[in-house]
Amino acid sequence: MPNVKPEMRVIFVVILSLFAAFLFLPLLILFARSFEDEQGISIANYMSIWSDRNMIEASFNSLKVSAAAAFISTILGFMLAYAIHCTNMYRPLKSVLKTAIVVPMLLPTITYGFAIIYSLGNQGLLTKLAGRSLFDIYGFNGLLIGYVIYTLPSAFLLLHNAFQSVDKKFIIVSKLMGDGTLRSFANTILRPLIGTLGGAFVLSFILSFTDFGIPASLGGAYPVVATQLYQVMLGSIPDFNQGAVIAVLMLVPAMFGIWLLKRLERLNFHYDKLADTELPRHRIRDAAFGFISIATVLGMLSVFAVMFIAPWLTAFPYDLTFTLKHVISTFQSSDLTRVYVNSLFVALLTALFGTLIAYSAAILNVRTSLMGRSALDIVSMISNTVPGMVLGISYLLLFNGSSLKGTFAILVICNMMHFFTTPYLMAKNALSRMNPSWETTGELLGDSWFNTVWRVILPNSASTVIEMASYFFINAMVTVSGIIFLVSAQTSVVASKIKELQHFGKFNEIFVISLLIFFTNLIIKLLCDYLQKRRTVN
Repeated sequence: MPNVKPEMRVIFVVILSLFAAFLFLPLLILFARSFEDEQGISIANYMSIWSDRNMIEASFNSLKVSAAAAFISTILGFMLAYAIHCTNMYRPLKSVLKTAIVVPMLLPTITYGFAIIYSLGNQGLLTKLAGRSLFDIYGFNGLLIGYVIYTLPSAFLLLHNAFQSVDKKFIIVSKLMGDGTLRSFANTILRPLIGTLGGAFVLSFILSFTDFGIPASLGGAYPVVATQLYQVMLGSIPDFNQGAVIAVLMLVPAMFGIWLLKRLERLNFHYDKLADTELPRHRIRDAAFGFISIATVLGMLSVFAVMFIAPWLTAFPYDLTFTLKHVISTFQSSDLTRVYVNSLFVALLTALFGTLIAYSAAILNVRTSLMGRSALDIVSMISNTVPGMVLGISYLLLFNGSSLKGTFAILVICNMMHFFTTPYLMAKNALSRMNPSWETTGELLGDSWFNTVWRVILPNSASTVIEMASYFFINAMVTVSGIIFLVSAQTSVVASKIKELQHFGKFNEIFVISLLIFFTNLIIKLLCDYLQKRRTVN
């Protein structure tokens, strides 16, 4: 590694200062505020919350539905990953499944709820096709479906990456040694992936427990912690102190989950060398997993089919004549144009500055010998622990009377803090695989550290940088929970606009805006994938 340069220290201090001001300080203020009451400092707020039957019921409901969704998502994610890596399914079908499974990630979670209502409600599209109402979608059932759709892509991606480190030749060896199907499966598949399976469950649970978008549209009379927090903070009489208590309590499962993830990592193991082994054909296995995979993905995507149909019909499901009036009226709204431009502006700035900070932090951690650089890993872990709603409330409490309130800057900063971890880890993984002597060679040739990074390190990690920017942009376009407390009339974005339209029952407009978000994110995703492939070929 090169000698420590003054510019390295400056960048390190700037990044740590940024997180101190916009991550640690807001959380500290939130924690302090949770103990404030009319008499001063006490635990009265906590006592009040836990004596509230609605809050106890909401907490139990959140734990129950989140655990159920996490269990189902983990099982389905495992089956999909197994089908892609350990069966001889038709190869193009595998590619289609890998692409289709991540489609829901291009939409805000609040849209999931309205899509479920229009698909599985009493007059829903899928209900009409089935000929009868299948079940009540409001409450536990609807939340469970929404959470599974929301968390399945993340669980799948985690398991999909883990399967790439499983050596399939041991499956064949196990069979040759006379192991039965279950014993072979347990020893060669489950054992290497047990930690990742636990990680997928914990990740899915945290995502479900802390999500606001789905219960905002589907919760009905079934209270969960996220909706309780929203009502306390933005109800007729906001109570910031009680809101701070609920936000702190929301951190507990997330913190426990992160601790558990660290423990589960010890159970993972990887083979030093992976043999490129093709498993023998097994018609029953291949057909069974092929059917399960197709049924899972089609079932998930079918919920969103109505989103592409309803806006083009006069009054779905009562008047099915084709019309353009909903789309035209939505796009003629000057408010929508302004809100859409706001969203693009926030997403682009988040992608630009978020990628810059995450990449710089990763370089300092992996490619320098700076003392204290491991603090960046701690920052990453904490950023990953804090739910979006908690971060948003922390900002509301800290910056309520400042010039940052109601600005685009606070939205961009909140998004950067909220989504920092994954792009940072992407950059760390890419940079750690590079030749560690490049900076030293550049120094011997007379290049400054900046020049070496610009001319050598950055071009060799350009594909990762593009992926990081894509991640920041797409998540900034779809997030609701992170910015719901921070948007103002001037800084409203499309995801928060959907919540506003819900109050007026304008579901056609909601679907049109959702399609706008979807196609914007799809274009960005396809463009970034194309640029990544070009970088790989070159």
